[in-house]
Amino acid sequence: MRAEAVGQTVVVGVDGSESALDAARWAAGEARRRGLSLRLVNAFGWTDAQPVGEAVVTPEYREALLREAHSEVAAAAAAAEEFAPGVRVEQHVEVGFPVPVLRAEAERARLLVLGDRGLGAVLGLLIGSVAVSMAANAACPVVVVRGPDPVGLPSDLPVVVGVDGSGYSEAAIAFAHEAAAARKAPLVAVHTWGELILDPRPALLRDADAIEAAEREMLAERLAGWADKYPDLDVRRLVTRSRPANALVEWSARAQLLVVGSRGHGNFAGLILGSVSHAVVQRAECPVAVVRADTAGQA
Repeated sequence: MRAEAVGQTVVVGVDGSESALDAARWAAGEARRRGLSLRLVNAFGWTDAQPVGEAVVTPEYREALLREAHSEVAAAAAAAEEFAPGVRVEQHVEVGFPVPVLRAEAERARLLVLGDRGLGAVLGLLIGSVAVSMAANAACPVVVVRGPDPVGLPSDLPVVVGVDGSGYSEAAIAFAHEAAAARKAPLVAVHTWGELILDPRPALLRDADAIEAAEREMLAERLAGWADKYPDLDVRRLVTRSRPANALVEWSARAQLLVVGSRGHGNFAGLILGSVSHAVVQRAECPVAVVRADTAGQA
């Protein structure tokens, strides 16, 4: 049985790639900020059933794969410990398929961290079935570590959160406030509108002004009460007439963390499986945290 209490670990999916090493470094920094331990997990599967016509997988080959997995986790641990000295690091290798293994790990974690490009057992971790499944179904928030230099971003860059008009973004708002406060960084709350107005005729500009005023009021309502919990946090509210993916990707170029919710309506509908999520996760220039509404207690 694991020694850590439920919700007291940051779990990282490790596969031997450079992206996984970045994920381990990023997660180590996050674990240090939050006072949590770090758990590095390598999951790979094989089956005793041998397809007809396939070469037999020998016990020696399986042992070699197991040794390689342990070596990959050890390399990630070394990278994490060098980046964030003093963080408690646990190494774990499990024979099993990545989706169920990581899903089980997420049930006992505060945060699940994945690299944006996988190798070997977690090939396609960003855009394949593993990432989609984790972001849509993990029992804790999921961070995809991406960008040209995800662990070297300036500490004074803001945390950016996408806010829609539904209650589903509350978990993302909570996560973003905690993340910004832990970093002593400013928080930028971004809300977009524009798809409601399909007729570009000048006569509708007055309606556009009214809609924008209503959207600003909505954003203020969504953030109401958080100032009492985080009185020293510098929060900027931004309402813009733009497509949500474009606005968030643009902000990611000058952010240290981008936070999005996984369910919503209007511009953020289908954030995980729709075009917005694919654009943000594939194009963002900083790490992206995906926070489902029912993981609010884990943030």
